[in-house]
Amino acid sequence: MVEDEPLLLMHIADELVKAGFDVVESPNADHALRRISIDPTIDILFTDVDMPGSMDGVALSEIVSHQRPDMVIVMTSGETHEELAAVKEGVAFIPKPYVPAELVEVINAALGE
Repeated sequence: MVEDEPLLLMHIADELVKAGFDVVESPNADHALRRISIDPTIDILFTDVDMPGSMDGVALSEIVSHQRPDMVIVMTSGETHEELAAVKEGVAFIPKPYVPAELVEVINAALGE
């Protein structure tokens, strides 16, 4: 899970753990990319679009989809106009604000469950 708002990161990560997911928390795309490159067991990327650092969630998802084409990618944003247009086909999207149960549904649907 990649989210630059610490309280949101902690809260949603806790909810995902309660839903049965193992969660690796990342505060930005750079950190997430490093974690993904060293941990082949990570199979879902849930990322915010708008984040500080060298890349946003859209750029992160593009890199990850090339490096790990089998990875499920779910993106979120409070800005849905331009950012939603940037989300490529095959990437699930959930707009902010969302409740954890909605996120779990989106992730499960992206997993084909």
